[in-house]
Amino acid sequence: MVVVDDAAQGIGVATALAENGLPVAEVTFRTAGARAAIEAIATDRPDVLVGAGTVVTPAQVDEAVAAGARFLVSPGISRAVVERAQEVGVPIVPGCATASDIMTALELGVTTVKLFPAGVVGGVAALRALSAPFPQVRFVPTGGVSAANLAEFLAVPSVLAVGGSWMVEKTLVAAGDWAEVGRRTREAVEMAAPAAAQTVTTPSAPEEASR
Repeated sequence: MVVVDDAAQGIGVATALAENGLPVAEVTFRTAGARAAIEAIATDRPDVLVGAGTVVTPAQVDEAVAAGARFLVSPGISRAVVERAQEVGVPIVPGCATASDIMTALELGVTTVKLFPAGVVGGVAALRALSAPFPQVRFVPTGGVSAANLAEFLAVPSVLAVGGSWMVEKTLVAAGDWAEVGRRTREAVEMAAPAAAQTVTTPSAPEEASR
């Protein structure tokens, strides 16, 4: 989960992530430079899977996709936003915090949701509780995920991936400290490796579940 102010910062983050084993960036769509950053990453770093986060209106769906976003993430569940994303053919992971949210997602044909804010709504305990009545749903917890609890979240079978910003902390990005961003990224990738290997080798896991 990346917060950047311009295209240069976007390229810096994308390069640091990719060169350290994590070629995925969700650029939050809440800064003036977010669109430019997505455009730059999509153009100059095609090896990085770039998406837009904090997408809260259908208009932002169009803007993000036009900029080159290959996936969308929303903090909540909005029929209008999800339906627009489906219309333009771009995957969206809507935010869900309750069973009712998840039921709305399922009604819209969405089976991968973002548990947000994970740390506030119950963390791992909430994931396990919500997984019971919704075994078909995969979760991407964000909000409260850190290096300290990354492995714990990834150990939950229904978790597809996690999202966090500790690797790309805004002060590091502002200072252009790509070495530290790279170090934190490598650390996170190493911690996630056992869970990723387990997902890939589990016969019952869907192919797209590799983390």
